[in-house]
Amino acid sequence: MARAVVFGAAGFIGTHLVDRLRSEGYWVRAVDRDYPAEPSRADEFLQGDLRDRDFVRLALRDGVDELYQLAAEMGGAGFIFSGDNDARIVHDSALINLHTAEAARQCNVGSLFFSSSACVYARHNQSDPNFLCCAEHSAYPADPDSEYGWEKLFAERTYQSFARNYGLDVRIARFHNVYGPGNAYDGGREKAPAALCRKVAEAPDGGEVEIWGSGKQTRSFLYIDDCIDGVRALMGTGCAEPVNIGSETMISVADLARLVMRAAGRKLTLKPVRGPVGVQCRTSDNTLMRAATGWEPRVSLEAGILNTYRWVSDCIARGEE
Repeated sequence: MARAVVFGAAGFIGTHLVDRLRSEGYWVRAVDRDYPAEPSRADEFLQGDLRDRDFVRLALRDGVDELYQLAAEMGGAGFIFSGDNDARIVHDSALINLHTAEAARQCNVGSLFFSSSACVYARHNQSDPNFLCCAEHSAYPADPDSEYGWEKLFAERTYQSFARNYGLDVRIARFHNVYGPGNAYDGGREKAPAALCRKVAEAPDGGEVEIWGSGKQTRSFLYIDDCIDGVRALMGTGCAEPVNIGSETMISVADLARLVMRAAGRKLTLKPVRGPVGVQCRTSDNTLMRAATGWEPRVSLEAGILNTYRWVSDCIARGEE
């Protein structure tokens, strides 16, 4: 039985990844500083701080065929772009990744997956929807729009350096706005799809839904099942360079809010307010991922948002946080 370890296993993507690996017959050790909201399906759940070098080595004991490193200090625009969390984001995530790379080398991990982010891409290539470039090579010359993006880029180079110098077998994916049931929808770290689902569900009849900025800023959003399919497909290749895992369907934030309203069957008014928005446009370029794996997203944005809205509204109805 193949053995997998998932760092960040209590998080949104980590929880889904643990479930997928277990369904594929893996023995799974889940690792996180917090327990998940629902009982983990992992064979073993190890709680601890991945900023601690000794704990990271402990988590990789007994032989590991595949390590999935998803742990990071992260959140939506309100967390990443406010500037209030920059030192924490850089310090904590850098420690996690430096300790993980070294422990993976020492413990002879078979292969390592690192979840990078579309936030690594240069801001000057994402200011005009008519001149958008998120092909992997365009991450250089580097100019991310947040410390979160800078740290992710540094971590990519850390793992690539360990691959060159020590033979660490590495896969790197730059995720583009992954969403779906189980995603945080409140608390300050929520991302746009789940946050808009909450706002629509909680708005009074005929009320308003606040959106940050003009609402004209555009993004693409990837449903969680497609994300996990992409990760598993990438791990089955010999691709050592960073690749995008995202949707190539771009939508404005205002139109995303309207899509949520249609999913809810509600007519509300959009109210633009001041707030952190990041770059003006961003969508995935899946050319390299498609060539390496044949992977394509399968879940439409309409279907994914409907599933997500139903989950969020059910949670709110039950009084869950």
